[in-house]
Amino acid sequence: MSGRVRRVAAAFLALALVATGCADEQEKPRAEAPTPALQPFYSQTLDWKDCGDGFQCSRAEVPLDYSAPSGEKIGISLIRLPATGKRIGSLLINPGGPGGSGVEYARAARSVLSEKVRSRFDVIGFDPRGVGESSPVRCMSGGDLDAYVSLDASPDTPAEVKALEDGSKAFATACGAKAGRLLPFVGTADAARDMDVLRGVLGDSGLSYLGKSYGTYLGAVYADLFPKKVRALVLDGAVDPSVPALKSNETQAKGFEVAMTAFLQDCFEDGACPFSSRTVEGAMKELSDLLARADEHPLKNGLGDGREINESWTVLGVVTPLYNRDSWPALREALGHAFNGDGTDLLRMADLMLDRKSDGSYSNQTESNMAINCVDHPYPKDAAAYAEGAVEARKVAPHFGNFVMWGSLPCAYWPVAPKGTDKKLTAAGAPPIVVVGTSRDPATPYEWAEGLASQLSSGVLLGFDGDGHTAYRTGSECVDKVVDDYLISLKAPKHGTMCPKIT
Repeated sequence: MSGRVRRVAAAFLALALVATGCADEQEKPRAEAPTPALQPFYSQTLDWKDCGDGFQCSRAEVPLDYSAPSGEKIGISLIRLPATGKRIGSLLINPGGPGGSGVEYARAARSVLSEKVRSRFDVIGFDPRGVGESSPVRCMSGGDLDAYVSLDASPDTPAEVKALEDGSKAFATACGAKAGRLLPFVGTADAARDMDVLRGVLGDSGLSYLGKSYGTYLGAVYADLFPKKVRALVLDGAVDPSVPALKSNETQAKGFEVAMTAFLQDCFEDGACPFSSRTVEGAMKELSDLLARADEHPLKNGLGDGREINESWTVLGVVTPLYNRDSWPALREALGHAFNGDGTDLLRMADLMLDRKSDGSYSNQTESNMAINCVDHPYPKDAAAYAEGAVEARKVAPHFGNFVMWGSLPCAYWPVAPKGTDKKLTAAGAPPIVVVGTSRDPATPYEWAEGLASQLSSGVLLGFDGDGHTAYRTGSECVDKVVDDYLISLKAPKHGTMCPKIT
């Protein structure tokens, strides 16, 4: 996600940018808070320090509980890449998840944002509350997380269902025991309130923001809470906030099936394609057979770490490269090895998805993802609902329906009641908000972008006829130009604009 390429030659430039940033801080007007009790947070001064490669790092203080702002406070970790040209303001960015580190994402600002945008904005990455370096939710050891991920998420027997239920209960119980104080306050609405504090502290009268995947939900919630504080929001790889949680799982599983179909059609054009069949139906049958074999007899693990590459790890390994078309050649090779009994490459890909390190430790991405989702959405409390949901999901996604549906089961046993609801967000009174959807996005299907754009009172839909997860800076010059023009000049595209497939 973040390429940390550091250049020694940038050291002098970094010092100059730090000086520019400090002068800029002195010129910013005092931001007005929504309530007097929150004014100390909006009036704080950030202490930016050089943290390498032209970046500056700091922390902002926010209340743990916005209903009790005089109570406990937590820190939000920030990173900034100062604008290189005539500055418009700050651009906050979020990579999604939930659970993705915005600090790590911003380290890759030189590739995830155009030079034109970086010239006009200070790029601001932040770890949302509960994530990364911002009061992270921690629940389990690396070994315990390995065991949780290894649970059979496609249960075939009552014993396997019980094991999945027991493992999900253990996950929820561990989070309650180790992070119970934080859990009620890691939801997206509180993270959106944090973003408004950051907007005020950074001196911007209106928020400029690029959110991808889950980051679109965070941006939409912000706009709904603070419509008059929106300058420009790009919501790329959109989530539809009105879709109930389990239905959302079903739709996402279908998205993976659509992406797998696109991968196969591309694979057939390559002589190294490992499938014997050259039809989608035949190749899908070969994939089904591979998953069934891994369920019965785990694939070979050449990493030597003791993990059994069962069906669950195999599915994760297949899903991960579907997020990026550039990873399709690696998926072809990994599947070729898997068909011959070696799942090592697929396991490496699964580890990328989970942010698992070679020493067996994990970032807190998996734990914070669950914690935020369980607080944001009202999930069923009966395991039978997930079983029924899996039946429906398999009808549209026979390879991925079980895994996406059962993956939310810990929320059935979560120790904290949900605060969020699945509802339409209108952000009435906000200026134009650009919602971007990719036609064959595996994780956030295009129909979700259509749904969110139609709900937002000022939503403008920008489509991309493409593959992979999200559209901006993934190869489409059309998408990049539209987004850049909007962020810099507030020139929104015509609603329903469709950028063509890359040829």
